[in-house]
Amino acid sequence: MEFFKIHKDIPFMRQALVFNVISLVTFLLAVFFLFSRGLHLSVEFTGGTVMEVSYTQPADLGKVRGLVSGLGYNDVQVQNFGTARDVMIRLPAQKGVSSAQQSDRVLAALKADNAEATLRRTEFVGPQVGDELAADGLKALAFVVIGIMIYLAIRFEWKYAVAAIIANLHDVIIILGFFAFFQWEFSLPVLAAVLAVLGYSVNESVVIFDRIRENFRRYRKMSTVQIIDNAITSTISRTIITHGSTQIMVLSMLLFGGETLHYFAMALTIGICFGIYSSVFVAAALAMWLGIKREDLVKGGSRKDGDPNDPNAGAVV
Repeated sequence: MEFFKIHKDIPFMRQALVFNVISLVTFLLAVFFLFSRGLHLSVEFTGGTVMEVSYTQPADLGKVRGLVSGLGYNDVQVQNFGTARDVMIRLPAQKGVSSAQQSDRVLAALKADNAEATLRRTEFVGPQVGDELAADGLKALAFVVIGIMIYLAIRFEWKYAVAAIIANLHDVIIILGFFAFFQWEFSLPVLAAVLAVLGYSVNESVVIFDRIRENFRRYRKMSTVQIIDNAITSTISRTIITHGSTQIMVLSMLLFGGETLHYFAMALTIGICFGIYSSVFVAAALAMWLGIKREDLVKGGSRKDGDPNDPNAGAVV
């Protein structure tokens, strides 16, 4: 399926060096902000108090959030769970204040506004649990990266694996850099979004690499740069369809999903935009500079060169 067909290849690789310099600067800035500001970790990672409060009528999350914030909690998380009458509140740990004192103070403020507010459950998430979650998150990220490298090395060739994983890590670090710079809250849903971006970004790279491999088999007289430009140009329509439809869904979560899904959708939005960019200007360019060639992928067989835009070109002779 195609919305349109471009009949003349766009010379993407002509500006590859410029865009990769921009990528390098952006990447270094992201690393700088990660080290200088750090991530603003949520209660799941730092520890704190989790409360479950029940109402007889659907709860006004905005009002609940305002009441809790009025007590001096700037990083409070308020969301529905189960039904619209049930509210989960996550409070960051405070020095010199116990979990019981936190929950009693918050419940008193909620009851002062609505006497029907009932505390169903409260529990303390210790820092040790948060450390374990952070360690498990890093392990998950490492396993995903290793798995992607093995898959690409087997499916294509090691040069493609190296190019794709550098491009994907470029996306992840930039997402984390945004969260560090703006001090957006980094929670478990955001970590899930980062892992999803890894898989989403590598899918775009695989599509382009597949077309590069196909072009190497079809067009024997085209140079490597021409092969890559043709591969990217011929997949633009597909890229717009897939990424556009995905972004529409993510945008709906960003605009209408409320506080609970806001940063999850924000991470996905940044990842989708940079995933397209990195697959074209980072992954493909790195593969070109690593010296990919027809012999890396074609194990024999002769193909007839033809018009790169002719669907019948490349027939076996």
